[in-house]
Amino acid sequence: MSEIELDILKIAEIQVQYTPEIKPSERVQVTCSKDAEKVFRCIWNHPLELKECAYALFLNRANKVIGYLLISVGGISGTVIDQRNIFQTALKANASSFIVGHNHPSNNRNPSEADLKLTQKLKDSGNLLDILLVDHLIILVEGYVSLADEGYL
Repeated sequence: MSEIELDILKIAEIQVQYTPEIKPSERVQVTCSKDAEKVFRCIWNHPLELKECAYALFLNRANKVIGYLLISVGGISGTVIDQRNIFQTALKANASSFIVGHNHPSNNRNPSEADLKLTQKLKDSGNLLDILLVDHLIILVEGYVSLADEGYL
């Protein structure tokens, strides 16, 4: 097709780019849920008791953090997590696995039914793409809950 034909079709070019700025030797390694909790607390940019938010950490084969993504910011009782955004980023970053974390402003330690359904959905979708869901953490003002440690993964 010529440039003129493409211009008539009004087709936008899509560019996918991930430019890592941190040397592999300097990346943080996540070997357990406590490591993941520490990373989430470092990147969390919202008061835990104000709004429910969700983040994802993306890992390479050595479980070193490639990067993170703020997935969503919601209200006092929930937030919408679109798994497509997670997997878009995982694919861009060539991640081998990922960890999702969200907070409960109520400080309730119990995962909701929606939390459990989302975890299963992310696990199943990740299996199709060969991108492993390592854990889903609920970050609380004091402490956290790991759905992997609790046997949900």
